[in-house]
Amino acid sequence: MERGGLLLCSQSRTIAKLSFSLTRRKILFKPHRHPRNLASRRVFCHCVASQTPNVIDIAKYNEAFSRRMTMAGLKPHNRIALGVSGGPDSMALCVLAANWKTEGLYGSDRNGKFIDGLLAIIVDHGLRSESKDEASLVGHRVSEMGIRCEISRCDWLNGKPKQGHLQEAARDRRYKIFQDVCMQNQISVLLVAHHADDQAELLILRSSRDSGVLGLAGMAFMSQVFSSRAYFCNEDWKNHSILLVRPLLDFSKEDMYKICQGSNQNWVEDPTNRSPLFARNRIRMSLGNLSSCIFKSELQAVISACRKARTYVDQICNNLINQTVTIVDQGYAVLDLEALDPSNIEDICLSKYIALVSQFISQRQRPLRGSTSKLLLQYLRTIPCKTSLTAAGCYICPAPGSKGTKALVCCSVDGPLPSKAELFHIQSSEEPKHVLSNELEQIIANAKSYSKKLVTDASQVQFLDMKSASVLDEALRLHVISESTYRNIILLRREEVKHFKSKTEVVSEHGSNQENEYIGSVLSEPLLHGQTCYFMNRFIISWKLRKKISSNVFPEETSCSSYLGGEIQQSQCSCQNRHDMVVKVRPMIEADWLYLAELSKYPSSDNFEVTKLQLTNNVNICSHYSRLSAKGALKLLKSIPVAARRSIPVLINHQGQLLSIPIIGFNYCPFLMASAVFKPRVPLGGGHSSFL
Repeated sequence: MERGGLLLCSQSRTIAKLSFSLTRRKILFKPHRHPRNLASRRVFCHCVASQTPNVIDIAKYNEAFSRRMTMAGLKPHNRIALGVSGGPDSMALCVLAANWKTEGLYGSDRNGKFIDGLLAIIVDHGLRSESKDEASLVGHRVSEMGIRCEISRCDWLNGKPKQGHLQEAARDRRYKIFQDVCMQNQISVLLVAHHADDQAELLILRSSRDSGVLGLAGMAFMSQVFSSRAYFCNEDWKNHSILLVRPLLDFSKEDMYKICQGSNQNWVEDPTNRSPLFARNRIRMSLGNLSSCIFKSELQAVISACRKARTYVDQICNNLINQTVTIVDQGYAVLDLEALDPSNIEDICLSKYIALVSQFISQRQRPLRGSTSKLLLQYLRTIPCKTSLTAAGCYICPAPGSKGTKALVCCSVDGPLPSKAELFHIQSSEEPKHVLSNELEQIIANAKSYSKKLVTDASQVQFLDMKSASVLDEALRLHVISESTYRNIILLRREEVKHFKSKTEVVSEHGSNQENEYIGSVLSEPLLHGQTCYFMNRFIISWKLRKKISSNVFPEETSCSSYLGGEIQQSQCSCQNRHDMVVKVRPMIEADWLYLAELSKYPSSDNFEVTKLQLTNNVNICSHYSRLSAKGALKLLKSIPVAARRSIPVLINHQGQLLSIPIIGFNYCPFLMASAVFKPRVPLGGGHSSFL
């Protein structure tokens, strides 16, 4: 609430003076000079105690924060990054993290100026002219707390996002920068300042979108986030991840202000957080009018029960995946439906199980919609399975020879794809190696072992397999919430549903400018000699040309290979020494199979003396080698189900000629070395994993 040049920052307990000072000298904000800019500027708040101040016990907050860090498996010596915006939430996080580090007697860095192993990351979204100065100001305040700081600015290469997608686009870009900065600094843990009030907002938002109990559980205390970039160093492919931890989920917004006040820390208030254009802002303001302690505590009780249900479901799904899923190197999964026994599994667990498998195979990490989830659930319950199904970016069908007791889950190449073929980030030998993977694995193991103790069986879980309205009805019946809290949540939900429907109608009237990316239009990325790329987020592919070959490149069973003797350093192969050659990557098609069949028959010479002469003179090496390679490839392809072949990557030249199917060892030319390794960017169960 604004009064003259003052902003009431923490209800009636604290008055904060507004300032746009960007230097150490503080210049008080004078509203008559900048009346039009107030709504667009972020303002820095200076805490001033009220006439009857309450003593704030920071030690209490430090102890609670330390317990949460222990639950996460973290210790003061771990290298940790903080996502900092400058608001009261992130500034409170800085205060608590700095106290936790120093109380752990973990000292300072080499310069003795900053706390060792602690880095604040500030993202300047670059959406406003003053954002750069504001980021510098926040960085200065954080540095004064003894926390090393790094400021990163967003580069909107395709133009700034439109208003309707502004918050989502900014959030996605912010987390991408968080990941990149963490990897550059060899940090494996990122703390963010989401708190209990954020969870309450999310519950209302997801309830208005008719989310089930898993969605109403809100943000996870811990989750593993996998980088959008892959790294290649010393013949080693690495999919880096960071551990995202939200240690303040049990703290309220009021606690954030108190921590800042008790530590005499200033913070930034962003006026855009009060704009009713954004759903979260509308819900936040509505919840502010229902700020009784009873309402808040009952809302948190619902969230807590939903989180317990999610933990139970995650544990069941992990066990089922370990017992019933086989991942094949050619890029598909085999589900043992008999061992799964779908008839004895709750719908919510079975739906999450098939969602995790399909997200892994397709590498499309967005949650499944209700209709798709029902379709997959019905398919699994029909055992033995006799039909095929395309859903969630996957093609599902009975496994050959299993009589429907096993199912194949293959990547469908007929729908929208997760990404284009993408080149690896190549690390030079001078770059530091990421050596924190073992530490991260240990932290995750500690956290998971703790979560397993929280829920043992379904009798401890409420709200299993319910939609949002049913969850609220059941919470009322079980006296988790009172009648008044129930009515207030329903009213908030209805109000947001109205906004959501009106927005949806506007979007549908104007249509969408974004077209889906399909296989024919996006996955023909040129790949140069010696480069390595990610294909469909699933296969790591590279190729290069040998300078010379020897007899061992030919199949061992060929009688003519012995004629080659030693190494062949010159040939009339059209591929050799063409380092300007480029290839394209695409999935296998039916024409490739027919091409291999024709190639295996031509040239068909059984005259060994003629063959010997051709090979000795290095005249016909390519044609002979390709015939032999095609024969071997056809044998291997017969062992791969037809459905799985369609997502196997192949290399072609600029004329569309098939050069290689590296995953089965086919190469058209003996000088060509190509490889494809099935290594999905996000591992099985890793897309939306939550540990607590």
